[in-house]
Amino acid sequence: MAAAMTADSGRVWGILLLFVCSSSQSLFNGGDSYKRELTVKLYPNTSSPPPGGELLHVRAVGGNDTLHFLFCSQGAPTLLVVHTDSPSSIVEVNWPQFVARNTSGSLRVEPQSSILYSTAVVFSRLLEYDDENNTAEGTSNFFPPYELQDFSWSPMNLSKPTAVICGSAPHAINGSLCFQLTVFGSEGRPELWPRLLHSPNSSQVEVWLDGLLPRSNTSRFVLELQAVGGAFPLSKVDVRQFIDDEYTPSIFKVSQWVSSANNGSDILGFVQWKPVAYRRPRPALEDATPCRHSEPQPWTGNKTTDSSALIKAFYSDPRAVGMNVSFGIAGEPFYNSTMFLSWTMLVGVGSPPVDSFSPLVIGIMAAGLGIPFVLLLVGGVCVFIMKRRDTSDAAYQPIN
Repeated sequence: MAAAMTADSGRVWGILLLFVCSSSQSLFNGGDSYKRELTVKLYPNTSSPPPGGELLHVRAVGGNDTLHFLFCSQGAPTLLVVHTDSPSSIVEVNWPQFVARNTSGSLRVEPQSSILYSTAVVFSRLLEYDDENNTAEGTSNFFPPYELQDFSWSPMNLSKPTAVICGSAPHAINGSLCFQLTVFGSEGRPELWPRLLHSPNSSQVEVWLDGLLPRSNTSRFVLELQAVGGAFPLSKVDVRQFIDDEYTPSIFKVSQWVSSANNGSDILGFVQWKPVAYRRPRPALEDATPCRHSEPQPWTGNKTTDSSALIKAFYSDPRAVGMNVSFGIAGEPFYNSTMFLSWTMLVGVGSPPVDSFSPLVIGIMAAGLGIPFVLLLVGGVCVFIMKRRDTSDAAYQPIN
C-alpha cells in the first residue's frame, strides 16, 4: 500500500513540477525569443548643441524589419516611431532645413516604400488648476497653461539607449519638467514601479515634474498629449482589467491608446500606461496617486506642426488626436505636499504587451490546487486498497 501511495503521489507531483517549470521557463525566456540590435545617433553631433534643441535617433534592427525611434526637443518634446519592413532602412536628416522648420521632408526614412506604419506623440502643454473645492474635476480655475514648445530644454543626457531632457518654463524661478526615453532591445521590466512590461517593439517615456512652484496651495496638474499619424493615428483608449497587481501594487487596470486600420482588430501602434502616478522619485505605495484620461478628440494638424519641429520635418499632411491625462482625485494630497509628480508610459508598434502571472504566482497557484488534489487522490487510493484487502480476506476465510 505504501509503495502504491508513493508511486501515485510521485506521478502527481512530477506533473505539477513539470507544469510549473515549463510555465516559468516560458515566462523567463519569452523575452529572449526576439531581440533587436540598437544603435544611437544624436543630431547635431557637436560639443555645443544649438539652443533650439536636439534630435535623437535610436535604430532598432530586427531579423527582417527596423524600428526608428526619434526623440526631439526642438519645440514641444516629441517622440516619433517609424516601422519599416527592411533591416537596412535608414534615416536621412537635412539639419539646416530641420532647424529652419519651414518645410516638410527635412527628415526622411529611406527607402520610403519600406515604411509600414508611423506614429508620434507630442507633449504639448502642462495645465495647472486651482482645486480649491478638492473635487479634482479640472473643469475651471485654470491658470495660464505652460506651453512646452516655449520651454528651455537642456542638452540630452545620454546613457545608451536612454536619454533625459529637462526644461524650465520662461521666467520660472525654479523647478523643471523632465522626460526620459528608454528604448529596449528585448522583453523585460524596469526595477521601479509601475514596472510596465516592455517588448522589443516598444519604448518607455517617464515624465516627472520636480520643484515647480505651484500657483496655489491646492494646485493639481494635467498633461496634454497629441498623437500624430498618417492614415491611422491613435484614436481610441481601451481599458483592460487584471486580477494580478504584483508588479504595480493596488492597480488592476491598464489603459491603451491604440491605432487600428478601419477600426479593425489588428492594432498598428499604441501608447500604454497604468492609471497611477507617484509623488516621490522612489515610488512607494503610500505615494501613489490615481490618474485619469479624457476621451481622445480630433486636433488641428497644422497647430501640432507649428509646435514640433519633428512633426513638421516628417509629416506633410498630419492627422492629430488630442487627449489629457490628469493627476490626482478628490481627497488625494495636492502637488505641494511633495513638489514632485511622475508618470510612465510605453509607446510602440503592433499589439501592446500583455501582463501575465509571474512564475512565483503560478507556483503558488499550482501548489494550492495540487495539494488538495494529491490528498484526495491518496485518500482514494487508501480507501480502495483497504476495501480490496477486506474483500480478499473475506473470499479466503478458512472453514472450520
